[in-house]
Amino acid sequence: MATDASPKFQQAELIPLPPQPDYSPAIAAVEHDGLRFWQYMIAGSVAGMVEHMAMFPVDTIKTQMQALGSCPIRSASVNQAVQSILKADGARGLYRGIGAMALGAGPAHAAYFSVYEICKKSFSGGDPDNHAAHAAAGICATVASDAVLTPMDMVKQRLQLGSSPYKGVLDCVTRVMRQDGFRAFYASYWTTVLMNAPFTAVHFAAYEAAKRGLTEVSNSPESLSEETLVVHATAGAAAGAMAAALTTPLDVVKTQLQCQGVCGCDRFASGSIGDVFRTIIKKDGYRGLMRGWMPRMLFHAPAAAICWSTYEAAKSFFQDSNNGNNINNVT
Repeated sequence: MATDASPKFQQAELIPLPPQPDYSPAIAAVEHDGLRFWQYMIAGSVAGMVEHMAMFPVDTIKTQMQALGSCPIRSASVNQAVQSILKADGARGLYRGIGAMALGAGPAHAAYFSVYEICKKSFSGGDPDNHAAHAAAGICATVASDAVLTPMDMVKQRLQLGSSPYKGVLDCVTRVMRQDGFRAFYASYWTTVLMNAPFTAVHFAAYEAAKRGLTEVSNSPESLSEETLVVHATAGAAAGAMAAALTTPLDVVKTQLQCQGVCGCDRFASGSIGDVFRTIIKKDGYRGLMRGWMPRMLFHAPAAAICWSTYEAAKSFFQDSNNGNNINNVT
């Protein structure tokens, strides 16, 4: 600290200057937090893959609860959904459609986190307490991510349905394209954006606030490095659960749009969000809009903890790598 320095080092002319590294494109390409753009993409891609692969069975349960068709709509509990899946396909039924998610999650999360980091830096002006900037950056990130993920998410959800008529990812893509055309892959896009925009705004703002609060209450500066994983996981789980609960009705609408006409699910003439809302309320009341809320929260709380922990760990890896390379360049 400058206040603890000996008197001779308080004279400007006697203060030794650190060696100045040569300018290079590699150093100039470094973004904030000491990472380059492509490193954010890789960190986000790895985080997204780990998150969705680990929590996929819970997502399958949620999809089957939300996509119930017929009139009036049948009600289903988590236990009933699990029993139905296991009875029809065994344990492997919980993983139907995981190939589609594997294809979509990596690129989508690469876009998600890289756009978020760029927008966070631009919007916040370096202020870590600017929660509005974090929320706005999250919205920008989800618009970009959903454009990449929505087609594969539609394929994934159709494969997750009980008695799904599709043999696999390629068969689903081919048949949907032939029967309904390309726009069927984006039938739920605007619903997804409308759902994920508030979800991401709440999620990112809550995560950044929780992470900062948990870090500040740490016992000592020496323990921060040891508590980093716990902080990221706890903050991520809290943010994920809160955002999931608030956006469940729009998630139900999204599932209905993506699975319409398959396995007895309703088909909507207009495909508008209002049309789906009215249909669900007419058949199952307002409680129908909250179907699947429990597995959705059970998915997003641990998924967010896994995702943020993996993402921050990948960022730390790249930061250490970059710092090592910069030191080598200087020496």
